[in-house]
Amino acid sequence: MSEAPLILLAAGGTGGHLFPAEALGSALMDRGLRAQLVTDERALRYSGLFSKETLHVVPSATVRGRSPLSLARTGLTLAAGTAVALNLIRRLRPAAVIGFGGYPTLPPLFAASLLRIPTVIHDSNAVLGRANRLLSSRVNAIATSLPGVLDRDPALAAKTTVTGTPLRPAILAAAAVPFGAPEPNGPLRLLVVGGSQGARVMSDIVPGAIEKLEPALWPRLVLTQQVRDEDVSRVRAVYDRLKIHAELAPFFTDLPARLASNHLVISRSGATTVAELGAIGRPSILVPLPGALDQDQFANAGVLADAGGALRIPQPEFTPDRLAAEISALAAEPSRLEEMAANARGIGRLDAAQRLADLVVRVAGI
Repeated sequence: MSEAPLILLAAGGTGGHLFPAEALGSALMDRGLRAQLVTDERALRYSGLFSKETLHVVPSATVRGRSPLSLARTGLTLAAGTAVALNLIRRLRPAAVIGFGGYPTLPPLFAASLLRIPTVIHDSNAVLGRANRLLSSRVNAIATSLPGVLDRDPALAAKTTVTGTPLRPAILAAAAVPFGAPEPNGPLRLLVVGGSQGARVMSDIVPGAIEKLEPALWPRLVLTQQVRDEDVSRVRAVYDRLKIHAELAPFFTDLPARLASNHLVISRSGATTVAELGAIGRPSILVPLPGALDQDQFANAGVLADAGGALRIPQPEFTPDRLAAEISALAAEPSRLEEMAANARGIGRLDAAQRLADLVVRVAGI
């Protein structure tokens, strides 16, 4: 018997790219197909769906500067990566190559295009990422998590399908937990996360905001906060002084379950975070990462805010006074939290992995 068709998934080595790739890989395997992953060296610490035998590392580089020397180095690395990817694809003979964003997807997608292998790119953001933008005219199909991403480009819109962001099994399990609004005088569960690029601002602002709340609210708070190691002592000192019930850690391995068990989430607005908040249906206060060239997090937060599922606060406006005012207002209106949870859930797509798998099978012709 011949082997089942192989789908080669290409993703940058961060969770925002790897988790959707893993979710699609699971959906494809459930259909009797094979899936393997090509990525960068960061993913060597990854211990998810793909084993050492099905994970391939291809040289890649990110554009980090505009100097001729920096651009030349990046170009040479990507060219070398494309040569490696060409040999890999010739050996593996995949039925299609699917990219999930990040510069590590450029070599395998360029190589697949040169070899006339069917290609699809997926973008979780409300704004197409730079790597995907470079690939968009070359691929056979584009999948987006959110509607309207490419409406201004008719040529690209014509080959675009809105699938949502494929979600990890842990998120799907958390999505089955219904939201329960806090009782008027009961615990108010607050989750604060910021990711590797955002935890510092949360440590700078959130403790001061908690201190500015009405003291009558302090005993109700059950606070879980992601805090970098170097910030733990100063954040802990504030909460201990206020006698706040707080759990602090630099990383939570069970974050999906924690999202589901809280009444309000304060977070950055990365694409995966927005997709997971929508899938689980939890109210949030979102603080987009400033300074991004594409302002993708600002656009991502806007999707939830426009739906009524979140409050978007630009970082210059994210002050202890502003945050304290928002938390106080929400704590005083449990029904508003319930409404925000329902609105957030309204944009969630729990079947995104199956939708994307349908598109992949169609483009691959299998």
